[in-house]
Parts: sequence; structure tokens; C-alpha cells
Amino acid sequence: MINYVSTKGGISPVAFDVAVLSGFAADGGLFVPETIPKITQSQFKNWAELSYTDLAFEILSMFIDRSIISAIDLKKLIFDSYSAFESPRVIDMVPLGEDRRTIIMELFHGPTLSFKDVAMGFLINVLDYLLEKRGEHLSIVLATTGDTGPAAAWASAGKKTIDCWPLYPRGMITEEQERQMTTLNASNVHPIGVDNCPDGADDLDFVVAKLFADHELKDRLNLSSVNSINWCRVMVQSVHYFYGYYRAVENVGDEINFSVPTGAFGNLFGGYLARSMGLPVNKFICANNANHSLHTVFSSGVFTKKDLVRTISTAIDIVVPYNFWRFLYYSIGSDSEKLKALMNKFQASGKVELDEGTLSVIRNGFTSIAISDYETRETVRDTFEKYDGYLLDPHTAVAVAGANALKDTLPKGTKIVCLATAHPAKFPEITRACLDLESELPDQGKHASLESASKVCQHLRLCDLENLEFALVEAMTIHSNVLKN
Repeated sequence: MINYVSTKGGISPVAFDVAVLSGFAADGGLFVPETIPKITQSQFKNWAELSYTDLAFEILSMFIDRSIISAIDLKKLIFDSYSAFESPRVIDMVPLGEDRRTIIMELFHGPTLSFKDVAMGFLINVLDYLLEKRGEHLSIVLATTGDTGPAAAWASAGKKTIDCWPLYPRGMITEEQERQMTTLNASNVHPIGVDNCPDGADDLDFVVAKLFADHELKDRLNLSSVNSINWCRVMVQSVHYFYGYYRAVENVGDEINFSVPTGAFGNLFGGYLARSMGLPVNKFICANNANHSLHTVFSSGVFTKKDLVRTISTAIDIVVPYNFWRFLYYSIGSDSEKLKALMNKFQASGKVELDEGTLSVIRNGFTSIAISDYETRETVRDTFEKYDGYLLDPHTAVAVAGANALKDTLPKGTKIVCLATAHPAKFPEITRACLDLESELPDQGKHASLESASKVCQHLRLCDLENLEFALVEAMTIHSNVLKN
């Protein structure tokens, strides 16, 4: 049986359902499996021709015991999670250029046009499945930089076992992203726009963490989270690395590179998980924007918190990439005491310096780069002009710019898969600025679902950051009492 432990080491091992329903561990740590399962050579070869959903079944079965979710139920949960995707393949692969060395992995064909749909739909369906079996109800609280909130809201809409409370920093996400949450008109989805967030969603994460640290409150309001602190999210994100690998390489067994636009490190941790299971990855490119705490730690060994810089790649405007702690936990040999000491020092001073041994470990298979807004815009423009009008969103452009800058440092001829994490239609004003357009967007810059959402009423709560903790608890308590009556 696969059990899950806390990165802080303060709890006994728990089963998959407990880890997923809890979100955070009771000691404030993040759940991880006691050991990361390894795939055999025969599994690796036999999976090469599988569809995305069949591949997901094989990989997720290694993390979920049949006593918790049966094979039949797991297959149904996976099928239901991807049935609304526009692409029948779930994920599409688009090579750039004649040499086909750089490949865009389009992860944005889900209902909210973001890679978050790839894992979020499954996570919400799993939560609903487990809660229904138990006869329980959860209130999901999450902070979003623009894509997690819409994905969670859409997946939760209409679920009787779940109320979803997405928090977002007003004015720091696009109107299109906001309206994906506020126009759902689902009675169990309660978006909250928060003003005066100097550190963006990091400010909201701090409030959410305080709520979860209050165990009496957490139990009273039945709180959980579906940010990538939830183990199920990062677990599912390992699947698209396997799928992208099989669709990109010429021969199964070849090494490959992935360039990932990185904010909270959840997507990149999914890649680390896939490689730890046995996927032959040469390098992961950790592509940051101006909020480059990860590039700083990979290049210098110093993990530090700095003031937020607002960029055009808003979804990766993250000051503290909390999934880095999961990665660091495994990098220091699953030493929870050492990790706690590092986390305490970081919390006290906003800075930790890694020793040379740890730095050497985290650099194994990773390289990093910081991409400016200017480079992001130029990459959108250059790609559009050079590759038959192919349009990148500003986050995918960070990954492509990183790949372009570092490709000569990678083994000659090895493929570079760039993760496309959002549809460009979610960022129309940025697209216009990148392409010097005054009005009409190219077809790739539009989407019917966003056009529809722009014409209907919005339903949301508004709050100032200073009052958010009190206001959120008050709103959730009132809603909880209404449900009970």
C-alpha cells in the first residue's frame, strides 16, 4: 500500500484519500509519497502507444490503491475528467521549424483554456467521489494568479459535495480570466476579488495558510485546497510529461528536454516526479519571468523572497514557489528535520542558503533562466512571424524564450518540448501589444467561450486584503449555516 507523509515529518503516514481530502498535512507540511514508485523497462516500452487517458490510468494506478478507488471507478473518473476537452487527444503537439527540434506541447484544450484543467478536473472529480462515499462536504479555498481559479470553479460547478471559494488579486489577472470564474452562475462557486495585494496571490496564499493552521476553524468549516499544494494535482501533472515524451522522441529510450514556464513549481515538480519514476529526461529548463526566485536558487544556491514584480506573464508572478519545498525534501534525502529548519529560517528571514551538496543535487538535470517582458514580447512576435502565424500566450513565450536561449547548452539534436500552459485568447491586450495590433486579433487569439463570457453578468464578492481573513470566515460560516438549514 502506498502511504503519504508530510514534508515536515510531524504526522503518521496516511492513505491517498486522507492526503487528498486534507490538502495541507496537519503539521503544516505538504503531502508526498513515502517512496516514489519506479516503472519497469517493459512498462516504459508498452506505454508508448497509449492514449492520454489510458496512460493516465497506468501512471495514476501506481499512486492510488485499489481499496480506495477501484480500477473501474478510476477509469471512469479519468474519462469524465477529459470528456469536455476540445482536442480528442487531450494534448496536442506542434513542432516549430523544419528541424522539428522544438515542439510546443499544447496543454490548454480544456474547458478554461489552461493547463490547470489537465489536473484540476480529475482532482475535483476524485474529491467528489471520495466525499460522496463518506457522505461529507468540503469547502475548497484557493488563491489564484489567473488560471487555477477558473479551472477549480468550472470543475466544481454543480457538485453537491463541494463549495469552491477562489480568491484572486483584483487588477492583477485579465478580465477574461476573471469572467471565467464570475460568470459561471453556479450556487456552489463563490469567487472573491481582493484589493490591495502588493504581492499578488502570495498575499492570498498567506491568508489561506493561516486558515488551515487554525485546526478548529479548518474542521468547523471543512476546509481543503486544490492549489498545487494538493498532492493529487502534482501527481496528475506527471502524466503529460510521459505523454509528451512519447509523442516527441524518434526512439523510445532517447533523452529529451522540457522547458517549463514556472511560478509555484507545481508543474515542474510533476516533471521531476516523472523523471524520478524513470522517464529519460536530460534537462528541465526552469523558465522564470522577472520574479525569478527559482532561477536565483538554481544559479546561486540562495532561496530568497523579494518584492513581487508585475509582468505580462501574470500566472507565474509568484514570490514564494511553495512546491519547491517538495522538491527540496527529496533532494535532501527526505530529511524532514533538515527541511523544517530551512523552512523556519526562510520564514524568519526570507532567505536560506543551500550547502554545496544540496545545490549539486538540485542542479542535477535542471537548468534555469529569467526572461524579461521585452524578451517575452519579442518571442511572441518572432514566433508568429516565423512559424505561419503560430500564436503563443505570454507564459508559453517564457518557455520558448528559455529554450531558444539555452538550446546550444543542450546535447545536439535532443528534442526540446516547451509546455504551452494557456490559450492566447485569455490575454488579448498583451497579444495586441506584442503584435502591434490596434484592433482585430488573429483567429488564434480568439475563443468562443471567452466571447460568450464577456456579455453576461458577473457574480462575485469584493474585499480588501486587510479584512480578507475575517470577511472570508464570515461568508463561509453564513453559507455553511444556510446549507445546514
